[in-house]
Amino acid sequence: MTSTENGFRRRALLAGVAGLGTAAALPTATAQAASGPAQAASGPAQAASEPAQAASRGRHPSNWPDPEPYGLADARPDLWPREDNSFVLPLELRPRDEEQGRIWMRDTYVNCFVVDGRPVYVATGTTRVPGLSAAAPWNDGIFVWVAHSLDGPWKLADTTGIRPGAERGKVWSPEFAGENRPGRVVVAPWQEYWHDDQFGKRGEVWAPELHYFRGTWYIVACMGDHSRKVGSFLLISEGGVEGPYRLAEGNHDKPFGDPFIGGPKFIEPGAYHHIDGSLYSEGDDAWLVLHNDLYAKFRHDMEDIVPTTDLPKFQQAPYSPDPYREGVYVFKYGGKYYLVQTAWDWTSINPDGSPRYAYDTGGPGRTQYQYDAVVAVADALEGPYSERWTAGVGIGHNNFFADHHGGLWSTFFRNPNFGYWSNPARVDQAAVPGVVRLEWTGPANHRLYVERQGRGRTIDG
Repeated sequence: MTSTENGFRRRALLAGVAGLGTAAALPTATAQAASGPAQAASGPAQAASEPAQAASRGRHPSNWPDPEPYGLADARPDLWPREDNSFVLPLELRPRDEEQGRIWMRDTYVNCFVVDGRPVYVATGTTRVPGLSAAAPWNDGIFVWVAHSLDGPWKLADTTGIRPGAERGKVWSPEFAGENRPGRVVVAPWQEYWHDDQFGKRGEVWAPELHYFRGTWYIVACMGDHSRKVGSFLLISEGGVEGPYRLAEGNHDKPFGDPFIGGPKFIEPGAYHHIDGSLYSEGDDAWLVLHNDLYAKFRHDMEDIVPTTDLPKFQQAPYSPDPYREGVYVFKYGGKYYLVQTAWDWTSINPDGSPRYAYDTGGPGRTQYQYDAVVAVADALEGPYSERWTAGVGIGHNNFFADHHGGLWSTFFRNPNFGYWSNPARVDQAAVPGVVRLEWTGPANHRLYVERQGRGRTIDG
């Protein structure tokens, strides 16, 4: 369910959820206001929802004025995940996780689908192998967790019937190349592990997403920078959410789209394709959503994208200059299309000595600060989209979703690059499977933000 037209119902969270160093992470004024050390994560409480008649009267939070000029970042503490609006999912641990006591995850993805009349929650993301500090230069595939409630219990998908004796929950990996059969490809040659003198073992998969579309489970993911070819691909389940999965026909030889110059210098010429693939579906149609401005429609059989000379582009209101944007996701709510993108917030100093926060590119005097989610809204999938606004600080490479009560959420993971929220002392609190509640500013204002703290409510129209 990449869109929802269900009503929005507010629920409270248990006090003291998912701190893990929140006070230390916030700007000074907020850190001083935070009381005591962070507590262990717990799940959301089922509490009384806002009366439906209040929603019908148009009670909604108001939009915030945006920083000017366009392109400045909104770093206000209310837009950060906090103890009162977020928590870390209690995912079942694998043997590799027991020493640390939690799942190490980047690019956290969570969603809720209705299957056979029951809600099915899924979680996945980029994970790493024991002994490595990151998910590169290689990792061992895609793990999936499932639950019937957002607060769990979250269990690893039961893959034991597919691969008895193998690690539970691993639904796809370059290790599965031996399962290829004539007419059924699980791992393409360009996705297999390889070795060189610079990195040794190479090949990683990142940013997987699970989707349930027309009664079939799909995973869209990306082979990372250390792979033979870098780019997005689609897996199709021949069973349930646990698989078994096979590779879409259009990816047997390459990722989606054409190669172009991009990525780190060590990537071989011609290897870099369009990354961070996401899937948006509506009715009987589905689209592949890619980094920056790009998207493509899937063929009806979902085996490839519709061929085109050039991939179409979302009509956007760019920053000047427009930085690289990744982790792009489309979410439909209240009849509007929300284009969610990730951009780095860079800090610098204004002439008057005050701090400047902006979705800039690197340069002298600029410091990489936060990995933010910026959002724009439109009446149509292709746009034109509004100017972007900061929906959440530090929650980048996320997705929006609705729970089975209609509540709205975003994922986050706390980017470990540069020490999570620009503080190396907090790197051990980074890379988590987190969710943060969202708020909608209503049919007159059409914005989604991280649920803000202590904001008054207004009556629209």
